[in-house]
Parts: sequence; structure tokens; C-alpha cells
Amino acid sequence: MPRAEAAEWLKAMVPLFKIRPVIDDSCRFGGSWESLHAPNGRGWAQFHMVTRGSCVVERPGLSSQRLETGDILLLPHGDSHVVRGQASRGATRISSNMRNGVRHRATVDAEADTEFLCGRLLFETSAANPLIAALPDEIVLHTAGEPILERFRHLLTDIRDELDAGRVGSEMVAADLARALFVMMLRDHLADDASGNNTVSLLRDRTTARVVSAILNDLARDWTLDEMAAVAISSRATLVRAFRKHAGTTPMTFLSNLRLTTARKRLAGTSDSIAKIAGEVGYASEGALSKAIMRKYGVRPGALRIGEAANEF
Repeated sequence: MPRAEAAEWLKAMVPLFKIRPVIDDSCRFGGSWESLHAPNGRGWAQFHMVTRGSCVVERPGLSSQRLETGDILLLPHGDSHVVRGQASRGATRISSNMRNGVRHRATVDAEADTEFLCGRLLFETSAANPLIAALPDEIVLHTAGEPILERFRHLLTDIRDELDAGRVGSEMVAADLARALFVMMLRDHLADDASGNNTVSLLRDRTTARVVSAILNDLARDWTLDEMAAVAISSRATLVRAFRKHAGTTPMTFLSNLRLTTARKRLAGTSDSIAKIAGEVGYASEGALSKAIMRKYGVRPGALRIGEAANEF
């Protein structure tokens, strides 16, 4: 990437790192257990940090994610989801108590073999930064056995130890450590050319970035290739070549895919009505969006909202 474009890219990234983490739960679970996480609304991500053992994260329409000791999972769009143990599904009783602003949860009838931290992350400039909309459904960091990721493991250990100590102000110290961890995690993900994120790749190029930013700001618009080329200040052929180079697809196909993935993110991460979301992302009706969601993810829109009206239990 030319130096001038790299400078612009870095400048665009900076507002993304204005984040505010909130550590909600410190969990020690064993046996058959599950934890339901409802959507948090726009601007809020959710995360899990596994300090011992393993668990599975499930979301309708997407593959399940297995997390092991040292793994950090960030769901940038606050998707509703379920975290389960490795044992068969059941309802092992869970106790909870508050200590220094953090809820400590533990299974009552089974010895703990899995420990993890749960929380939320607020992107304070979410409405103004297209990079946030471009983040994938999940970002996973596997730190175990990776010497280059030692700094992340140290931060993860420090966060756990601070919360376990239970000293006055421990939640504030843990949140500051978590902020540093996630800034580094996001920075490394966005700078990774091999991340496979087509939208981020397009935002690195000046020509395609203009188009992506314009589309993200007005998904409901009935975009044409001529209009996109005008925004890019290029010919249609040049724009198509640029999209194929950076994303392996055409501008119109990219638009169609972006509308659908944005709809999924809003369905899983907000309580907005299906009709409202359909209109905002460019679908003519709620029915049209429902059919597209079913074709893409194999479920109806409502099924993407695990525990929409529920709190964690």
C-alpha cells in the first residue's frame, strides 16, 4: 500500500479504537450448563475470554465456535448467542453473587472445569466509522502455544487475577486492561492482509473505499453501477476491476451480499423490527428479506434472535 494511502487508512482506523469495555461475569462452570446472551443493541459488541477448560458458542445460521483455554472471542455486532459446556445439554443449577461490580457465577451441583470472563464492548463512534460495520461476525484469537501472542496471554491472566483478588477498584483495573487487549486485537485484525475480510480490503483502496463508505451510509438506496462509478470518480470498468482485485467480486454482487450480512447482524444484535431492518438495508418488504435470510442462513429472521426478550440466567 502506498505511504499516502497507508496514512489515510491509519487515520480512518483511529476512531475505531475509542472503546469502552464492561466486564459483566466471571464464570466457573462444570457439568451440563448453558448461558444465554441476548443482543445488546447497536454499537455494543460482546466478548468471552476462556482462562481454563473449553466451551462452545452457538448462533443460528452460523457455524458453532469451540473455545479453548487462552481463546478470546469478540462478536463485534453484539449477536445473541448461547455458550454451552462440552457435556450433554442440561440444566445444572448456577449460583451468582455480585462482587465489586462483577457478577460471579458458578455451577452448584458440579465441580468447575471451565472458567471464562464475559462482557460487552461499546464502540463509541459506531455511527461514524464504516470500519465497524465492516468487521466480521466474529474475531477469534487463539493464544495457546503461540509465542508471538504472549502479550495477549499476559493481559488475559492479569484481568483474571485482578477480578479474583476482589480488591476495591478491581473492575476498573480489569476494564482498562481489557481495553488495551481489544485495541491490540482489533488493530492486528485490521492490519492483517490475510484476514479474508473483503470489506476491509476494499476500504484500504482509495477508489473502492469511497464506494463502500457511500453504500454503508445509504444501503436502502437503489444503487446502480453508474452511481457507484461516479462516487468512485472512475469509469465503470475501472471500478469493476478494482472490486475484483480487492474482493474477488463485482460491485453489484458485493452490494447484494453486504445488504444480507448487514441484515443478519442487525437481526442478531438489535431488537429492531424485521420490517424496519428490511427497509434500512434495501429490501422491498419484510417478506423479501425473510426469503433471502432463509436462502442464505437456513433459518427465518426471528430465529437469529436467541433470547431476544430474555436476560442471561
